[in-house]
This record gives sequence, C-alpha cells and structure tokens, in this order.
Amino acid sequence: MIEYLFFVLGIAFLIKGADYLVEGSSSLAKKLGVSNLVIGLTIVAFGTSMPELVVNVLSSIKGTGNIALGNIIGSNISNILLILGIVALITNLKVQHSTTWKEIPFSFLSVIVLFIFSSVYFLDKINISYLLRTEGIILLLFFMIFLYYVFELAKRKKSELEKKKIVIKERSGLTILLMIVGGLVGLYLGGRWTVNGAISIAQSLGLSEFLISATVIAIGTSLPELVTSIKAALKQNVDLAVGNIVGSNIFNIFWVLGVTAVIRPIPIPRFAFIDIGILLFVTGILFLFMFVGKKHQLDKWQGALFVLMYISYLIFLIIRG
Repeated sequence: MIEYLFFVLGIAFLIKGADYLVEGSSSLAKKLGVSNLVIGLTIVAFGTSMPELVVNVLSSIKGTGNIALGNIIGSNISNILLILGIVALITNLKVQHSTTWKEIPFSFLSVIVLFIFSSVYFLDKINISYLLRTEGIILLLFFMIFLYYVFELAKRKKSELEKKKIVIKERSGLTILLMIVGGLVGLYLGGRWTVNGAISIAQSLGLSEFLISATVIAIGTSLPELVTSIKAALKQNVDLAVGNIVGSNIFNIFWVLGVTAVIRPIPIPRFAFIDIGILLFVTGILFLFMFVGKKHQLDKWQGALFVLMYISYLIFLIIRG
C-alpha cells in the first residue's frame, strides 16, 4: 500500500511542481523585463512538458527505459484520443489553418521518425532495439527546427497572440525563489516516487512497466492539459486547444525522448512497435478529420469516436498485459 500511496503522491507532486516552477519562472522573467509572448513560447511551453521529462530522465538513469518510452507514447495517444475527444464532445473544436497544415503534419513527422528508428527489428531480426544517443541528437535537431518555426509564427501573429495575454502575477523575490526551488524539489520527488511506484506496482501485479507507464503515468502527467482544455471548452475559448495539444506531442517526442536518449539509449521492445504504429494511425486520423464534415473542425461525433478508440486502446493494453 505504501508504494501505491507514493505513486499517487508522485504524480500529484509532478503536477504541482511543474505549476510552481512555471509560475515562479514566469514571474522572474517578467521582473527581468521579458515579454509575455516570449514567456509563453518558452517557460510555459517547456514547463508543461516537465512532468514527462522528469519521469523519463529518472527512469533512464535507473535503467527502466520501458517506462520512458511508454510514458511518451501513452501521453501522446491520450492527448489526441482522450483530451481532444472529451473537449470535442463538449464543444465543436475549430482548428487554426497553421495547425492543420503545419503543426499536425510536423507531429506526424515526429512519429514517422520514431517509427523508422524503431523498425530496425525487421532489418536485424532482433527482439529489442534501442533509441541511440545519435538518434536522440537527431530528434533534438528536429526540435530546434520546430522551435524556429514557432518563433517565426509568433512574429507573424504577434498582435493576435498578444491579445491572449498570459496573466503573470508580480511576486517578491523571496516568493519567486521559494516557488522555483519548491517546484524543482516537487518535480524531483514526484518523478522519483512515480518511477519507483510504477516499478513496484508492475512487479507486484505481474504487469509490464510499459503498461503502467502508458496508462496511469501517461494519464497522470496529462491531467494539467486535460483540466485546462475542459475549462477552456466550457468557456468557449478553444481556438488554440488543438494547437496546444499537438505542440505538446511534438515536444514529447523531439524534446523529451531526445534528451532521454542522449542521457542513455532507450530500449524499444518489439511489442512497442505496435503502439508506435497506433500513435502514427491516430495522428493520421486527426489530420484526416480536418477535411471530413466541416473543414478545420473537430465535431462531437469525431470526439465520441476518439474516446471510444482510447477505451479500445486501454482494453488492448490490459489484455496484452
């Protein structure tokens, strides 16, 4: 029971740690005269990926690469099928033109690159391959290209983006310091407890680490995006929702997996090739849905189909064990 308790506490610490780190860092940047636009594109964007990054780095250091891979694949699938599905059920999701033609294809490209890197099985006829350090560097180079695109897009749409101002509270220097340090401590403890708890639960129940990380950890680390997206949907303020989710998926593969692989090569079990294929399929379906029914919009029936697909994926994972 202690392992279960620390596992739940770990996910809670990850979420709150990321919140404190983002808020404290944003207040510090504001105090130093950095614009809201730059803060949103850097601190906030990177901060939302911190739970996945910390879990992956700590699992990589401990040599439990299945958790690292399962976390990213599970998070990306839940982002599309679960989060976008639920939000589309609440309200029809309009998708920006740039998201349809650039960000979704870029997300598709990230999965293709991962798919190619993991397809060595069929060339060497082995049961396990690795995402190597050189491949991690390639992922990070793709990430730099994506960051360049984001900043260029921000320059072109500066006036439009600045209307959606990020509210940053002014805080004292001591409060900022406590929030940043507290956030870092929360992320570290949360990541450590989550990884250790996942290993203990998997061993006690006879389940794979990949299963635990692709379901419980993936959903847990995606909770901030889910809550934020639902709140935005209820307020009918969802024009950037799809772009944010797709951007998170790109961050997860190019940034988080890239950093993790550079620290230590990530093992890719043969069965995980199926999950990568499923991620490739659902990303393709998301792009296809932009042209089915009303163009550049996710309708409620499509959201319902996404949720049903996610439930089917969970059943598949549980049956596979």
